[in-house]
Amino acid sequence: MKRAILYQQKMRMIKFSILIILFIFSCLWTGNSFAQEHRDLSSDLAKTIMLRYPDPNTYPWRSWCYPQGYMLMGMAKLFSTTNDSIYYRYIMKYVDTHVDSLGNISRFKGNSMDDMMAGRVVVWAYQQTGLEKYRKAAEQIRHSFDNYPRTSEGLFWHGRKTQGEVWVDGVFMGEMFLTSYGKYIGDSDWCFDEAARQLTGIYSSLKKEDSGLLFHGWDEDRNARWANVQTGLSPEVWSEGLGWYALILVETLEIFPQDHPRRIELEQVCQSLMYGLRKVQDRRTGLWFQVVDKGDRPDNWHDTSGSAMFLYAIKKAVELGLIPERRFEMIVKKAYQGMLTKTVISQADGLIDVIDACDGLCVQPSYEAYINYPKKVNAKEAVAGVLWASWIMEKPLN
Repeated sequence: MKRAILYQQKMRMIKFSILIILFIFSCLWTGNSFAQEHRDLSSDLAKTIMLRYPDPNTYPWRSWCYPQGYMLMGMAKLFSTTNDSIYYRYIMKYVDTHVDSLGNISRFKGNSMDDMMAGRVVVWAYQQTGLEKYRKAAEQIRHSFDNYPRTSEGLFWHGRKTQGEVWVDGVFMGEMFLTSYGKYIGDSDWCFDEAARQLTGIYSSLKKEDSGLLFHGWDEDRNARWANVQTGLSPEVWSEGLGWYALILVETLEIFPQDHPRRIELEQVCQSLMYGLRKVQDRRTGLWFQVVDKGDRPDNWHDTSGSAMFLYAIKKAVELGLIPERRFEMIVKKAYQGMLTKTVISQADGLIDVIDACDGLCVQPSYEAYINYPKKVNAKEAVAGVLWASWIMEKPLN
């Protein structure tokens, strides 16, 4: 019996390898950019990830953190539309690496918002299986919020050691877990009330005048190296940071109670952000700039990671009826075509590379620091972002 199972697994791997080889040769035959000939980028990129990281636990940058949660929820989206068990097995392999039979989680510390994000995958595992061990594991993460430090206004610090600092990206990391926990496991009222508090509070504290856009960070104590001594705000609107906020807005509103007293306020915030993004999109390329609202500067450049996030968020907002399709249809189409130009075929292994993005960028003290931060091929956030964005654009084809 065991030998038969091993044989079946071996045959599946052989078939998968043959498909990948055919995929590589077809890409090389037509050129090195997905913009040259449309393909199903979402599934092809997912295959690339699984080939480069057969064990999802090795996806950068450490074993339990936000990149794995972000990437694997992209796989979950593919599973939702294809029902292909390859995605299910890949996600569950990661979850079962960390959750034991008693529901204990290895490597989870709860020391920062980044640490919470991978918990979204644990909730997903509970959704799929109903197994008690996953509920218990998710419960541990939920209780880590009980003593998590906050500003005087109730906003979560980005990390337990970054006193008074609120980062716009942190709300994605925390609320991706909390809202799903409230929807699928328990503490619904508390979780959704908290999500509304964080999302509206960050919008109020970090917004840039009436642009609809948000600065990267805010320090209540005004003593971070990047903080303005009068306002506590960071100097610039960073694309990927704002992208995290755009993502969590639409992901939250998709499952947020229709009768919640703060839902209308969240919808208004979402609309304000989407129209703000519409104004600063580069109409020539369809992409957004690293410093979002300073596209007129010659040294600014198009950030693939943030652009993919904005594409996903705008498309999702249209689907949810939050913004009119007629005003955003061309924005979405141009953004998708622009994103395709940032996915190329690697000369090293024939798989997909995602270019023109930074990796692990924290709040910076100046425009120059954002612009000159080194780019990295296959930055972990950009790869996952393109997976999400290509899925939402291509899902009718799946």
